[in-house]
Amino acid sequence: MAVSTGEGLEKLEDMIVRAAETTAAHARAARAAIGSVIFGQEQVVEQALITILSGGHALLVGVPGLAKTKLVETMGTVLGLDARRIQFTPDLMPSDILGTEVLEEAPGGKRSFRFLAGPVFAQLLMADEINRASPRTQSALLQAMQEQHVTVAGVRHDLPKPFHVLATQNPLEQEGTYPLPEAQLDRFLMEIDVDYPDIEAERKILFDTTGAEETRAKAAMTAEDLMAAQRLVRRLPVGESVVEAILGLVRSARPGPDAGDTGKLIAWGPGPRASQALMLAVRARALLDGRYAPSVDDVLALAEPILKHRMALTFSARADGITIAQVIGDIKTRVG
Repeated sequence: MAVSTGEGLEKLEDMIVRAAETTAAHARAARAAIGSVIFGQEQVVEQALITILSGGHALLVGVPGLAKTKLVETMGTVLGLDARRIQFTPDLMPSDILGTEVLEEAPGGKRSFRFLAGPVFAQLLMADEINRASPRTQSALLQAMQEQHVTVAGVRHDLPKPFHVLATQNPLEQEGTYPLPEAQLDRFLMEIDVDYPDIEAERKILFDTTGAEETRAKAAMTAEDLMAAQRLVRRLPVGESVVEAILGLVRSARPGPDAGDTGKLIAWGPGPRASQALMLAVRARALLDGRYAPSVDDVLALAEPILKHRMALTFSARADGITIAQVIGDIKTRVG
């Protein structure tokens, strides 16, 4: 008996809803598991999870001692990912990240090259203080982050799946650092500000981290669960009003007529990759909240972490004390 098109679509919708319910439960369990170890950083945890669910990379910016490293380690455990850490320093070489080929001699005297994989061959890579490495070493991550593979001595080596980079940056000590170029910044789906915890969270940190036993993270998902969630995020429906909000927001963050008077303050703005990032991130945020379609509120909530590292203000705007956060706030008011 033939199934009508309507019945087929209904079955497909039911499948997506059931998959979304399971995935949303996994994602919420992961957020709770991370929150049991990382105190007072609910927004940071949420934005980092949204980045991973969207299949992207994040740049964590904050002063030392705010648990940025611990967050990445915890996420690796909770999401069931193979996590590794690289401490970036001025003398770090690209081969220290990607790996190198070594010449080996077999018992019969035959010589051949063997590839020794570097720490980039992980599912979750923490690039600690990424701006302390030279531009040459920073650029070694570019191909890996965008294309999910690296090339060493002309040979392609695929990275494991999933593959995510969570990089950290200290906004204070700029001596001896190399600012990330715009091309590399654009590879990060979000720039996440890690701020100081409130007094109650800090009180909890004091007792939990200085006692005889420290709370340990527990796995809430597997790598397969995460990849299924990432596939589902791409299948969630997006309404026309949300699409228009995304386009309006991104296009208003560029110099030109779309931005109105605000455009005079902007030196350069986000490209289409920002629109793609928002399209994925709003779906992931909705899924994390147990909703199966994003809203304009999701667009507005994620506007700043997705746009701020993809735009710059003119010299006169900076001289007048105007910040990127203020400009994004004005754009959100117009779009919202």
